[in-house]
Amino acid sequence: MLNNTPEKSALKLGFIPLTDCAPLVIAKEKGFFAEEGLSVTLCRESSWANIRDKVATGLLDGGHMLAPMPIAASLNLDGLKTPMMTALSLGLGGNAITVSQNVYQKLLEIQPHQLIHPLHSVLALKELIIHTRNQGLPPLSFAHVFPFSCHHYLLRYWLASVGINPELDVRLLVIPPPLMVSALQSGQIDGFCVGEPWNTQAIEQGIGVALTSSVGIWQNSPEKVLGVTCIWAERYPGTHQALIRALLRSAQWLEDLDNRREASVLLAQAQYVPVDVQSLRVFTQGRFQYHHDASPIDEPDFNVFYRYAATFPWLSHAEWIVGQMQRWGHVQANANSAELAAKVYRPDLYRQAAKSLAIPVPLQDLKQEGTHALNWQLPCEFGSVLMGGDRFFDRSGDDNAVLKSQ
Repeated sequence: MLNNTPEKSALKLGFIPLTDCAPLVIAKEKGFFAEEGLSVTLCRESSWANIRDKVATGLLDGGHMLAPMPIAASLNLDGLKTPMMTALSLGLGGNAITVSQNVYQKLLEIQPHQLIHPLHSVLALKELIIHTRNQGLPPLSFAHVFPFSCHHYLLRYWLASVGINPELDVRLLVIPPPLMVSALQSGQIDGFCVGEPWNTQAIEQGIGVALTSSVGIWQNSPEKVLGVTCIWAERYPGTHQALIRALLRSAQWLEDLDNRREASVLLAQAQYVPVDVQSLRVFTQGRFQYHHDASPIDEPDFNVFYRYAATFPWLSHAEWIVGQMQRWGHVQANANSAELAAKVYRPDLYRQAAKSLAIPVPLQDLKQEGTHALNWQLPCEFGSVLMGGDRFFDRSGDDNAVLKSQ
């Protein structure tokens, strides 16, 4: 018989101060953890490496993780020899690529029209990179948040789509999310790919301009997960199920825009994401401001927490991530992506928790990524669930999009 009773009730979960830590914050503040018999302490960490190391050593029970982190840990790419896994996605999308005002003005000279577009902006950037190299100047520097992150792989994907070599034509470096704005302001970097509210912070202060969001590069792309070690999940199966149930209820609650307004006030507290509530506009209203002097644009799917089966740990997401790791030499080319995905992403454990809450569950563990430009219906055990588009900006409607993106 399956055990749904928590074996351990007092838990510590790590998070990074980002908008998409909202499911954890809401589960704590609205009592969803407590209703599952859990006493959870949320620990704000300064970097993704901190969360990885503390989860691996047992100082944290689990945490808000970048989707590729448990995969990298299970491949021992971090050298910690502590396999990790996930049975819950914490949301889709939520990132943007922002450049300094100086770079933006140069791009505007190259492409005066429709620069705020993933293809037009990266083509203009390619011209700027060539010009910079011909002038004998150092390459442009772009920051992302962690070596094994969707920020890193989407940034590389975007650059490489027009022939920019991320290894040679630009300099890529890691900076923790809360330090991105100051790094851009100081001139340490020329641009970054980060989650909210740090793009908005740079834009509101007139420091940067966003060129595209992750929605523009890959609609409803994977982003964050609940990560735990495999040993922890085996030792505390009932606690794990309680965690998943609480976070599923939190994600459901966040689906309501009226609730998002309340959530923004909770999220902006000093112990969570200490910014002005106005900086959470895209979270509360689904409107993203690309430029300080421009009006916000409707992007209702900028952050997706529940709809479109956003909480489901898709094996196809994991396989895409492994494909990008292989593409850029982060893992051996002959690694079995399907086998690895099935070890790290656990839809079976998700189904156990979701069914207990009568949440519609996909019948399949994979879907073909990149084939849907518009919303579509996914068969579930009881009827179907509405799914969002999942196209890549450069391969819309291509039936082989996943294969080509690798």
